[in-house]
Order: sequence, then structure tokens, then C-alpha cells
Amino acid sequence: MSPRSARVLLVCFALAAAVDVLSLLAGYDPAHRVAKAFLMPLLAAYAGVRGAPRLLLAALLLGWCGDLALLSDAGPAFLAGMACFAAGHVCYLVLFRRTARVRDARLVLGYATALVALVVLLWPGLPAGLRVPVAGYSLLLTAMAYGATRLGPVAALGGVLFMLSDTLIATGVADWPQLPKAAFWIMLTYIVAQFLLVRGVLGPLAARRPTVAAYGEMRSTTP
Repeated sequence: MSPRSARVLLVCFALAAAVDVLSLLAGYDPAHRVAKAFLMPLLAAYAGVRGAPRLLLAALLLGWCGDLALLSDAGPAFLAGMACFAAGHVCYLVLFRRTARVRDARLVLGYATALVALVVLLWPGLPAGLRVPVAGYSLLLTAMAYGATRLGPVAALGGVLFMLSDTLIATGVADWPQLPKAAFWIMLTYIVAQFLLVRGVLGPLAARRPTVAAYGEMRSTTP
């Protein structure tokens, strides 16, 4: 598809994101529910037009399933949503391992410290049935956020914002005091996180394509 199609899809995603967060600020839940359902499909469509790897598309569509599940306040729906996002993080992890292999022991220590601190602080306030699932999910989430650092600062920021968004959800489950308009901050950080992860993945791919094309052209003209 043409670059124009990608731009149109990106604009549609931005509009859905604006409707979603503004409806949360205004306290108009019906608009939030409709807009939220369109966010990840539009972002996945944009990424697909840009030639995204299948693992990236799978991560986004699993995020969409998680979004739909979390529209319900029921306990089983929360667990289903968490499972969908966990599967999405696995897709991201595999994708990041294939894309880059840069490692930094200081970053590993930093993210590990954040994980342990988060689980220790949240544990007493979580319902007994959610403690182990939340701890396991937090491990996957933190590993994904660390893996995103391998792609550069854009993806790294996306990983950090994803952690922040889910931490805000977890503190609500643990009955901690919440920010005013907490749902707004949760969705804002989540939407930006997913977009930055997409950009972080697509950026290196776009940079490699001219090199591959030039190499193919050179090979085709070599006698």
C-alpha cells in the first residue's frame, strides 16, 4: 500500500486516541469504550502497511484483546486481559531478541531493582488470588521494557511508559491512593507506549531497507 495509506491510518489512530483520552477527562464512558476498541487495530493496520514484522502485529492485536477484556470490571475479565497482555509481551520479547543484541549490565540491574521494588510494595495490598499472577506479569512486563532498550531511546521510552501505565493499574487493584483522573493517565501512557514501541521497531527496519535495496541493485547490475 502507498505511504498515503499509512498516513491516513496514523491520523485515524491519532483521532481515536484523542477521543479516548478526552472522553476520560470529560467522564463520558461510552465514547471511551468505542474509541478504545479502535486503537490497537488502527495502530496494527498502520504498522502492517509500513511492513511491520508479524510478531509486532501479534503483540498489538493481543493488546487489543486485552483492551476489550479490561472494559469489564469482572475479576475473570481482568485475568483474561492480563493474560492477553502477557502474551503480547512475549511477542515483543522474541521480536527484540531478533532485532538487536546490545546488552548493558547496569540496565539489567536497574530494571531488576524496579521489578523487585514494585512486587514487594504491591504484594500486601493485592487480593490473594492476584498476587502470583501480578508478580508473573510484572516479570514479563519488565523484561519487555528492558528488551525495548536494545532498539534505542524511542522504544526504551515506550517500554518505560508501558510499565508506568500498568503500575498505575496495579496500584488501583492494590487500593493505593490514585491520581485524579487515573484512567486518563493510564490510557495516555499506554497509548503513547504502544505507539513508541511501534516506531522503535519500524525505525531500524526503514533504515535497513535502502541498504538492502542498494545491495540488490548492485547485485543485479554485476556482470
